[in-house]
Amino acid sequence: MHRRTAIALGIAAAACGLTGFTVIRHPGDTTPEGVYLRLASALGRGDVRPTFTALDDQAQRACHAIRDHRQRASDRVQASYPEPERSKLLAQYRAHAEAPDGADVWVDMSTRLGWIARLRRDLSGVARVEVDGDRAVVETARGTRYLFQRSDSGLWGLSMFTSELLAEAERAARDWDVVERAALDYDRVRP
Repeated sequence: MHRRTAIALGIAAAACGLTGFTVIRHPGDTTPEGVYLRLASALGRGDVRPTFTALDDQAQRACHAIRDHRQRASDRVQASYPEPERSKLLAQYRAHAEAPDGADVWVDMSTRLGWIARLRRDLSGVARVEVDGDRAVVETARGTRYLFQRSDSGLWGLSMFTSELLAEAERAARDWDVVERAALDYDRVRP
């Protein structure tokens, strides 16, 4: 390190110390701990939407798939279904069909199913991190264990809700198939 750089860093550090500011380095999304801390920070601010980016890739794709299937099903129901089935299904699919993107599906599901409340209740400092290949566990000071998965790009994501999100995406795909078959029948018998 050059002398000028060292002096500049020393002055900056002293200025931070004199003004009461503390410089904290936040680990990035290339570590499970970094993702956990970002998740905890967003929930601490009461902001659920940013937690979507803390999910693993499969969970994020599942949220987008849920939205896409519900939107297609709603469009098909609107075009072909008679009342009262039309209104009933449109109301059932509305929250996800009208969601701007997968993050909004995550906000709805995680809030409605109590996942966010569960995360908020269990959040605490990181006690230790165990990494085993592309999987990791962050254990908190309270003893809660959070599962993480590394993506092909090297970023880590929370994977504890992935199976439930994938199951909902599969349900949405099956519902779309049923809606499409019924819509074709309704189209055939419509005068």
